[in-house]
Amino acid sequence: MGRLQGKVAIVTGAAKGIGAATAKALAREGAKVVCTDLDEAAGQAIADDIANEGGEATFIRHDVVNEAEWEAVAKRAEEKFGGLHVLVNNAGIAPEAGPIEEKTLESWQHTISVDLDSVFLGCKHGIRTIKKYTSKAGAGGSIINLSSILGLVGQPGASDYNAAKGGVRLLTKSAALECAGAGYNIRVNSVHPGYIDTPMVKNVINRGVMGNEAVGANEMRELLIMQHPVGRLGIADEIANAILFLASDESSFMTGSEVVVDGGYTTR
Repeated sequence: MGRLQGKVAIVTGAAKGIGAATAKALAREGAKVVCTDLDEAAGQAIADDIANEGGEATFIRHDVVNEAEWEAVAKRAEEKFGGLHVLVNNAGIAPEAGPIEEKTLESWQHTISVDLDSVFLGCKHGIRTIKKYTSKAGAGGSIINLSSILGLVGQPGASDYNAAKGGVRLLTKSAALECAGAGYNIRVNSVHPGYIDTPMVKNVINRGVMGNEAVGANEMRELLIMQHPVGRLGIADEIANAILFLASDESSFMTGSEVVVDGGYTTR
């Protein structure tokens, strides 16, 4: 307990899955957490759960592709909790699979907007805010960007998601170098989960499309499990634990790094 005592964090997409697990994990370690999501009822429920467990949290509805709303979220952290030290850019979507030749420009742009542009906006406003509360000799800041195994390896039918998550990987490295060069004492790292048993992955399973081929939901689940040498899907808490490590001072010599938590998916 207390690994994040005195720190303030923002977690986007906090209403469910990895975001919810992360918000709770950071709060258990002493962080005051601003939970954001489009799902107001579920997001508020997570903030309430944290409060019921003795932590401090607040919820704000947040469209992560809206820059004005990013400004409002950063302001909420400062006004409610007195600063900002940690930002977890977790919000994202998993678009329907399909070949490049059949994807529409509209669907491509939507995926890039939600899965990449939002991380740019988060880094922009996160850095602007966090740097006010860090110094070379004082408390450090940390930005954690959720990428994916599909930000490291390609997959047919996932060109838009591959492009967005690959972009998050290199955006992270650029932001890390800028923060280090400016002396902001803000570290920026990316996390690359394998397939995690969350509502988003369950939606992917229910669609039943592997690459560009249709399969049943049960077969889809088994196919995904088979791609992980450990023989199962991950759980949200396993990713939250990696994020917690990056948010804490235990990872103080890490910036621009890729933390891969994928059950061995990318080892083959």
